[in-house]
Amino acid sequence: MALSQLGQIAIAVSNTDAAEAFYGGVLGLRKLYRYGDLCFFDCAGVRLMLSPPENGERVAPGQGAIYFRVADLALACNELRAKGIAIFSAPHLVAPMPDHDLWMAFVKDPDGHLIGLMMEAPKGYALPAA
Repeated sequence: MALSQLGQIAIAVSNTDAAEAFYGGVLGLRKLYRYGDLCFFDCAGVRLMLSPPENGERVAPGQGAIYFRVADLALACNELRAKGIAIFSAPHLVAPMPDHDLWMAFVKDPDGHLIGLMMEAPKGYALPAA
């Protein structure tokens, strides 16, 4: 058996309507469909499933994170701020790599799950002045 590309990621949410509004309306992910309390989005070929936890358990925030690639980290953060989303961790250099620099910023979804925004920038990249 050989595993390869991810097909789906599941995230437990306490309120499917609020999560649907955040992931679709705020982050701009393309909604595939909704079936009862399950809501599915397309993330460049990987399906994201938002659903209440099984057995009525409480959603535990901060267990893992989803990272999305963005072309322009400063622009993405500014767009989220304009939508009223607080930037939990401002854009910062995470790792200087041999051929690029890895920059990240973080926001939280309505349940407190971390959403990472990552940009692989050219060496020496500096954030534009705010």
